[in-house]
Amino acid sequence: METIERLESEVRTYCRTFPTVFTRARGVWLEDDQGKRYLDFFAGAGALNYGHNHPVLKQALLEYLTDDGVVHSLDMATGAKIRFLEAFERRVLRPRDLSYKVMFPGPTGTNAVEAALKLARKVTGRTTVVSFTNAFHGMTLGSLAVTGNATKRRAAGVPLTNVVRAPFDGYLGADTDSIAYLESLFADGSSGVDAPAAFLLETVQAEGGVNVARTPWLRALADLARRLGALLVVDDIQVGCGRTGGFFSFEEAGITPDIVCLSKSLSGYGLPLAITLLRRELDAWQPGEHNGTFRGHNPAFVTAAAALEHFWSDATLTRAVEERSAAARERLTRLAGPCNAEVRGRGLILGLACADPSLARRISTHAFAQGLIIETAGADDHVVKLLTPLTIQPDELAEGLDRLERAVGLALDESPGDRQSRRRLQAVAS
Repeated sequence: METIERLESEVRTYCRTFPTVFTRARGVWLEDDQGKRYLDFFAGAGALNYGHNHPVLKQALLEYLTDDGVVHSLDMATGAKIRFLEAFERRVLRPRDLSYKVMFPGPTGTNAVEAALKLARKVTGRTTVVSFTNAFHGMTLGSLAVTGNATKRRAAGVPLTNVVRAPFDGYLGADTDSIAYLESLFADGSSGVDAPAAFLLETVQAEGGVNVARTPWLRALADLARRLGALLVVDDIQVGCGRTGGFFSFEEAGITPDIVCLSKSLSGYGLPLAITLLRRELDAWQPGEHNGTFRGHNPAFVTAAAALEHFWSDATLTRAVEERSAAARERLTRLAGPCNAEVRGRGLILGLACADPSLARRISTHAFAQGLIIETAGADDHVVKLLTPLTIQPDELAEGLDRLERAVGLALDESPGDRQSRRRLQAVAS
């Protein structure tokens, strides 16, 4: 770690939260340079839905590289790109009756969001985008403008404009209809709010605290966008690719966004890859109007195609996510009382939202000492966020939850005011 502290910028975060040197990884396990093994309930912030070094994906990648396959290609046509596009059409688009065109905007999630924002403004001729409280969409300027977190926004150093912030589902309380609030704004010519180019949202706000939008709210928002002539853009970067069960997080709501942003687990192997999906009639780009050097990351095409063929030929993975989700939610519900917390989430993105933010941070710290990698989320880091690989086995999940329970007990022991809660936890565990 001395080399890291001496040479790497102070901007680093995760190596402070998890202060060890990792050397090997397989499945849901990480190993450090001292030989200690950790269960990974972080999954690369959602970039490793199929775990570390999945053998099927690794073999496909090794064979491609050994055969001197093209690695870098800008947006030139390659066999690897064609195989990915065909697999994506066969395993994702056709089964869902979707006819999106695929844009390669650059290698990361924020590239996908930037392209979506630019395209929405281009095709509608409008400048304003509606985003939502507690949203997180990336760290480049356009993506930061539609992100809610004040600390991240301040780091931009310039005004972040052309955005209207709206309350996410439940932000104003369960009894407040935030869609009705939006409708009244846009219906009133004196509200000062013009019809937007797009509504941009995450169906489950991951970094924002595992906030879940209800199906009626999503459907009402989709209807409002249609009536206003605005585009509906879903950022599925962290909660897509099976994280909530179906391949897309919006499938359960029965809506069809105009634009979808995907990245993180799209490559299946932790390799950078992002795409922006768009309705065919929205493809108003001129050649080269939006470009980038690393749009053609062929090793990521290879592992992405392998992941699609291996995991998405049937509903096996979706059923596994549903089963693991139910088991994890049951355990988290048992912890919620002693922690004075609320259980949130869908699929295998679940959160323990603690009334005391310091408790969530202590739980994460103790979990690391117990050999469990788990992070916090939310504006105050008050949510312990469970984000396991989707391929986790029942015994691995149970072991990780046991470690989490021990971490909760240790965190409660640290505070005199929490000792009664610690006794409640012991009663629950027994």
